[in-house]
Formats: sequence, structure tokens, C-alpha cells
Amino acid sequence: MCGIAGLCNWGDSWQKNIERMNAKLYHRGPDASGIWASKDYKVVLGHRRLSIVDLTPSGAQPMESHNDRYVIAYNGEIYNHQQVREKLLREKKVDAFRGTSDTEVLLEAVSAYGLEDTLGMVKGMFAIALYDKKNETLLLARDRVGEKPLYYGFVNNNCFVFASDLNAIAALDGFGNPINTGVLENYFRYGYIAAPCSIYENIYKLQPGKYLEVKAPFQKVTIKTYWSMMDTAVYGQTHLFRGSEAEAAEELERLLKESVKGQMVADVPVGAFLSAGIDSSTIVSLMQSLSGRKVQSFTIGMWDAKFNEADTAKKIAQHLGTQHTELYITEQDAKAVIPQLAGMFGEPYADSSQIPTYLVSKMTREHVTVSLSGDGGDELFCGYNTYGSIDRIWNRTRRVPYVVRKPASVLLGAVCGVGGGAAATRARLLGARSMEDMYLRSEIGEGFGIVRRDCRKPRVGGNITMDTAILEENCLTVMDTYPAGTLKEPQHNLMLMDLLMYHPDDILNKVDRTAMAVSLETRVPMLDRDVVEFAWTLPLSYRKKDGVTKKILRDILYRYVPRELMERPKTGFSIPLHKWLKEPELRRWAEELIDRDTLEEQSLLNVDTVWRLWNDYIERDIWRVQIWYILMFQEWMRYADEKSPS
Repeated sequence: MCGIAGLCNWGDSWQKNIERMNAKLYHRGPDASGIWASKDYKVVLGHRRLSIVDLTPSGAQPMESHNDRYVIAYNGEIYNHQQVREKLLREKKVDAFRGTSDTEVLLEAVSAYGLEDTLGMVKGMFAIALYDKKNETLLLARDRVGEKPLYYGFVNNNCFVFASDLNAIAALDGFGNPINTGVLENYFRYGYIAAPCSIYENIYKLQPGKYLEVKAPFQKVTIKTYWSMMDTAVYGQTHLFRGSEAEAAEELERLLKESVKGQMVADVPVGAFLSAGIDSSTIVSLMQSLSGRKVQSFTIGMWDAKFNEADTAKKIAQHLGTQHTELYITEQDAKAVIPQLAGMFGEPYADSSQIPTYLVSKMTREHVTVSLSGDGGDELFCGYNTYGSIDRIWNRTRRVPYVVRKPASVLLGAVCGVGGGAAATRARLLGARSMEDMYLRSEIGEGFGIVRRDCRKPRVGGNITMDTAILEENCLTVMDTYPAGTLKEPQHNLMLMDLLMYHPDDILNKVDRTAMAVSLETRVPMLDRDVVEFAWTLPLSYRKKDGVTKKILRDILYRYVPRELMERPKTGFSIPLHKWLKEPELRRWAEELIDRDTLEEQSLLNVDTVWRLWNDYIERDIWRVQIWYILMFQEWMRYADEKSPS
């Protein structure tokens, strides 16, 4: 795993600034640093290396192709690089390789087949920066599902920049891109900023499955799609798997084993997170079945029984025979992480499971350099209970005509909106036009009007050609624009909505940032291209049956782990924020962040609304997740102000 960065048209101070960007990426690649510049210094690439495959200097980056046409700075892993290497040699596209790195294979594949064909060929997680010297074209690409981050945009009027981390861009001399106030409403709806926007104007996230081109003089960006989750889902659901449920489980197990086997390959120690859930237990089971020695598994526990799965994880590890490590964290351990969060993410992010995810990553890094994760199972195999509950509520609600429900929703919302709670939720759901709209309304939280109405809308750069509605005046997200009824099965639409936005922008974002903060590479076998494409061919009944979620994964897991260890309520990976924030230390921290004078000076949030939510919590014990969203936003504001380049 690595960090990448680059500059176009920077001028005489390019070296100082690329070094500054690389320094900000140190945590992503503490093993080595590299810089490449074109002869005219118009294009500069930076790289920080976490050595995983080919630990020798032959794997160093930025790397130039054998024919001297291309240069690459790349973050990620190509799991089928050995097969691509053999293809290049067999077809005599390459006489011999200088080393054993997947970087060299990726670079030579682009030289032989072009970028788009190479992207279609490789399986892995990646953020790629590739400069074509002949055509004077910089190309950036991101993996299919969004495991690896990649930010890009324009600063100082005409300088094109990119990096794995927003902090690297914000560290540039003269960086002054304003806060993109147009995304704040969505941040306070979801707790994260959805791609392709970022917290800064004219800085964007490249979306999964896309690549961009920016040609000399590096003023205009064009974005193209090479793989689409939506197209994959539509194709899969119109070409359903025709075998039995047992045959589907056999095929899925084969594909998962192939994925796990490929992702266990590294020249450094490899382990796995084990949370005691279906997904991570399945991955660890398959790892141990494929390994000739004990797999290293890692779990954190909490003393509060409502939030603790460590006992069960230990029993699973004992049954599988892994070399298991567990760490029981205290409240103080978790609280100590909070001041570090803004720096980890580079922009406001408020999924509170970021805290235990960081702590398990930190503990894991003490033993291994790579850890496999079970993420993706809920979204691919219908694991969230919300999918079923929304289906049931919609089937009842739609019996009432929309022309009746809409005004009733508005009236009910006006009556109870100020107080919020269950009545406000019912009012939102009542006004849904479709099941997909109802899911959106259930996910966005209560509309408290946290953001001031007089906030400016984002200024969208005219030199960027986007193929998404999110950059329109209202900053719509993928969730807002999802076409109702895209897939025949209603719950499949909800899964697809999550895979298009929530999974890459929240879950994968969290896993990457918290793990890379301690220089730990994470790999996600369930997001292998073949697994994802096969999963979308499954009928709903193979994923969910008689109220049992992730049915097909359970069918596989129960071949390795006793059923009685797994059949228990879902706990999740959460912490008791609603308890901790009332304790003196964290309460002082929170109230300092939402100081009225500070909020007035910032002129972004409604001061009275913020304090009403806080007082409801302190005085009436009404906890709303927006409180954490506000605190994480304010902590980021403080961090950004302190870290602004002088």
C-alpha cells in the first residue's frame, strides 16, 4: 500500500511542494519516498511506499516503463498480477521483467494494451496516476468499488493536483480553496461527504470504476467509466444463476477461496480482522482452510457487554485453530483517539465506528503488515435488517395514494419536526414516492436545519467535465438520483444504492483511513470483481430466506464453524458515545467546539439549532446522531485552521 501525489503547471517551487505532499503521505508509505518530474517540470509525480510485494529497490516508484513512454505512481495491489505477467511474456510484449512487483506488471500491461483494456484485465484495489510522455497526458484511475482513495482538482487558479489524501493537497503553498458549502447539507444528512465532491471547492474524489484524462496544458479534465456497479447489477439480475441454492453456495465458496488465496499473497506477514460476524468469520475460515499454518486473527473487545463480541470471536478462533490476539479497550483508549480523527480523514467524517476500527488496526499492525477484512457482505448478500423493514413499511404505505400521503407528510412534519423523534421519522417516510425514496428518507436522519440558509452554493469549475448530477446547484447525491425500480426485486435496489454510495464513501473510506493511519494495508476479498459479479446473478431468496439474512454466506460458513456460535443478534461495531459525551472531559471538549462565539464567527451552522440539539441531549437525554456529526465537523474545522499552510 502506498500514497501518491502529483502536480501540473506548478512552477519553480514544484520540488518543495511535492516533497511537502509526500511528507503528508508518510503514514501511507513509511518505507520509501520517490519523485519524478518531466523534463520541463510541467508534470511531477510523488510516491510514498509501504513495501508489500517485491521489497527490493526494483519495486520503487515512480516507475518508468521499459519503452520509456509511461511513468506510474500507484497505490494498491493487483491480485492477478502473476497471470498478467505470464500473458505479457507469452505474447512477447515483454522480454523480461526487472523485478517481481505488481507495479511493473501494471505499467507494462498499459504499455502493451492501453489503460482501458488493462483496467478491464486486472483484479485488485488501486488508485493509479499514469503519465503518457508521448501524448503529454496524465491519466488517473480508481478501482471498481472504491477501496483506494484518489482526490484531484485545481488550486491556485490553474494548477492541477491530485493525491491519496486531502491533507496533502491542503498542505500546498498558497492553498486557499474555500469550503464547499454546497455539500454541508448532505454531510449532516449522512455523516460523510459523498463522491465526487469533497469539503473543498474545485477538489473532487474520483468515483469508483472511473478514470480521468487531463492533457497538456492540463486545464481540462475528462472523466470516463470503465466499470459500473449499476450496470453489473442490472446485467446480473437479467442473467440469473440457474443452479440450485446448494450449487450457488459451491460456486460462491470457490470464488471466495480464489479471492482469499490471491489476497493472502505478500512478502510481509498477513492476518485478518475477526469481529465474530458472519462476514469476517467466513473470510478467516477460508483463510485457515487454505493455509498450512495458523492464520493470525485479531479482535478488540469492550467491557460493556452490549458492545462486546470478543468472547464469541475467541471461541470461533479456537474452533478454527487460528493464532488469535485480542485487546480489551477501555473508555480512555477510545476517547484518546477522538482528537486524531480529523487528521486521519482530511475532511469531516462522522461514522463513530471509526474509533474501534482505528484501535483494531493499531493493534493488528503490531503483528502484521496486511490484514484481510470481511467488509462487503452486508451490501452484497442482503445483510442489513433495514432492507426488510423498509420493504414491509413501503408495502403498507403505498396502499394510500401519494396525492393523499404527500400533504399529510408535510402537515405531520410541521407539527412534530421541531421535536424530532419517531413521529418526525414517520412523517418523512409517509411522503416517499417509491421504496427507494423511502430508503433515502430513512437514512438521511431528521432535517434539523443545522446549516445556515445563507451559506453559499459551490462554485463548480468549468474546466471539469463530469458525468454526474451531483455537481448541479443542489449537490444531489447518487442516493437522490437513483432511478426507482432499476432492479426488479425491491430489496436489491436498496443493496445497490448502498454499494453506489454508502459502502465506498463511508465503510471503505473508514477502513482505508484508519488502517493507513498506522501503515496497515487492508484487503477485502468479498469485493473481488468475480465475487461481486457473481453475487449480482443470485436471486434474493439465495441471499435472504425466511427472515435469515446472508443465507448463502451462512451456508458456506457453517461448513467451518458451528451454527450455534453464529446465530445470535447482530451487535455491530459501535461505541457508547451517548454515554461518554456526558462525562466531564468529553463534555468540555464538545462544548468548546460548539462555543457560540466560534459558531457565529464561522457563519456556517445555525447556532440556536446546534445548542438545542445539545441541550436536548444533556438535559433530556435525547441522543441524536447529528450531535456527533456536528462535533466531528467542528473538530475538522479546528484542525484545518491549525494546519493551514503559512
